[in-house]
Amino acid sequence: MEFFERFALPNPDPMIYASMVAIVLVSIAIVAGLTYFKKWGYLWNEWLTTTDHKRIGIMYLISALLMLFRGGADAVMMRLQLSSPEMEFLNAQHYNEVFTTHGVVMIMFMAMPFVIGLMNYVIPLQIGARDVAFPRLNALSFWMFFAGAMLFNISFVIGGSPDAGWTNYFPLAGNEFSPSVGVNYYMWALQISGLGTLMTGINFIVTIFKMRAPGMKLMKMPMFTWSALITNVIIVFAFPVLTVALLMGTLDRQFGTTFFATGNGGMDMYWANLFWVWGHPEVYILILPAFGIYSEIISTFSQRNLYGYKSMVGSMVLISLLSFFVWVHHFFTMGQGALTNSIFSITTMAIAIPTGIKIFNWLLTMWKGKITFTVPMLYSVAFIPLFTVGGVTGVMLAMASADYQYHNTMFLVAHFHNTIIPGVVYAMLAGLTYWWPKMFGFKLNERIGKWAFWFNVVGFVLAFFPMYITGLDGQARRMYTYSESTGFGLMNMLSFVGAGIMAIAFILIAYNIFYSFKNSPRNVGDDPWNGRSLEWATHNPVPEYNFAIAPEVNSSQAFWDHKKKKHQLFKGNIGKIHMPNNSGIPIIMAGILFVFGFSFVFSIWPAVIVSAIAFFACMMYSSFENDQGRYISEKEVRETEEKFGGDSK
Repeated sequence: MEFFERFALPNPDPMIYASMVAIVLVSIAIVAGLTYFKKWGYLWNEWLTTTDHKRIGIMYLISALLMLFRGGADAVMMRLQLSSPEMEFLNAQHYNEVFTTHGVVMIMFMAMPFVIGLMNYVIPLQIGARDVAFPRLNALSFWMFFAGAMLFNISFVIGGSPDAGWTNYFPLAGNEFSPSVGVNYYMWALQISGLGTLMTGINFIVTIFKMRAPGMKLMKMPMFTWSALITNVIIVFAFPVLTVALLMGTLDRQFGTTFFATGNGGMDMYWANLFWVWGHPEVYILILPAFGIYSEIISTFSQRNLYGYKSMVGSMVLISLLSFFVWVHHFFTMGQGALTNSIFSITTMAIAIPTGIKIFNWLLTMWKGKITFTVPMLYSVAFIPLFTVGGVTGVMLAMASADYQYHNTMFLVAHFHNTIIPGVVYAMLAGLTYWWPKMFGFKLNERIGKWAFWFNVVGFVLAFFPMYITGLDGQARRMYTYSESTGFGLMNMLSFVGAGIMAIAFILIAYNIFYSFKNSPRNVGDDPWNGRSLEWATHNPVPEYNFAIAPEVNSSQAFWDHKKKKHQLFKGNIGKIHMPNNSGIPIIMAGILFVFGFSFVFSIWPAVIVSAIAFFACMMYSSFENDQGRYISEKEVRETEEKFGGDSK
């Protein structure tokens, strides 16, 4: 029994037991459904082993939506706990676990796959490519992310969740203060998913540099492609730092080293520095693709070319450079001295300048435009004032002396969400709605989408703006309760009401997907939004090969100029098309990594050794496998094109 006791929850709770039952019942239902409808073969052949960038992108997006509801449930629980003084909905330990998992899930397992999912689906289409540069590596990247996400999410039912905050600061994350396996889960889940993200970064840099359509020079790329390129460069430079930090933290916890100890030659601030050297560029890994999405949407629905194309590119490059020189503003209060604080205060304020340039570019794009207020455009327009408030409060936090007042209060929580939700979540919802017809062949219902939008915006303002007030009044973040004498009750109740309204918005979004799948017309055409870039130049839904003939590009608005200026996009002839084969190796390798990570969490060393050997055996098998891909014959391509009613796309 001693072996099994290590898997027990250190802090059991009725809600966790209910979750266990729900997980088992849902798992049984899924297995039973797939078996009854005889879909195991379809699932394996069409999805689990796919190397098609479009299907991989959709799987990223499905995962992100599921994690959005997982992290959202944590958020509602936190707001309920703080809605009234001395509330007893969550105890202190459970609250610590909830706010830790909320942060990790939302950043690493919701926002990141949302960004990468849209990049996966859209970027090859925007640059006129058949697929990404390394399709099998792309599949492995997804399944490594998924393995990391699942490893993290089983923690709350096996062994216990991490409870040291999403930043996982030492010594709190050390064995002395976090003796359970929760932080081990944190270390290995982020390690596995982070390595998958790093491989994605390399893959997309190569894809964008080497696989663009003829004529598409760098300064003719769509803005979303530019944002993706810069984002993946940041990923390649930032994520190895996280990998090293997680490895050092694992060695401290499980092998007795003292990298982050407060004695024996270690220093806990090493973790804070390494974490934020990754963590602040991570903010821009999320926000830059969002800027690219807003650029595409605002240009499309204003029916105008994007204003200041070169300045938009330049500002993103400048943001990417400055993002590596601001990390110390996360610990202005930790004693590094006035000179250091002053330098990083200046760099933090400076990064607001290129961001401001983009705001004016979007406004000037809309100026005198023929604006259509679709759901994607509503999110894009709402983003501008809300994100500006978040940016201004960021400049306030950048003043090192003032930060002594703001730091570790709810003011900081409000600022962070004021940038991430309008800046990332709204962009992802806008981009998902915008490219949904290209993914699935039908539009999401506009009426339901607009209801969800308004619930989202009203709920957001109610949920987070009161936090600025309570933060300035001294309410500390990460505290699970407060006394009535503080006077925080009313503002926190407003925040809870706002969180509830936002929850209704996301329920409406889920309902919209269901309703539209059942009722939306399928004859929306290949170009339902009157788009401007190449993804709208191919069929709807997109064929496996994307384009029957490789497009030739003359401008950054290639498809718009094709429609309005009669630029000829497709000049060649249809021929056979080379495509990669499906492969089961990526999902098998990710499954082995899941076992490896789980075994390491609980120090089951025989399983660690066996899974490590199995992983390297898969690598060797892949290295020697003679897989040259396959060809789609000219006849098949022509038949597909005729089915869509054309032979030039």
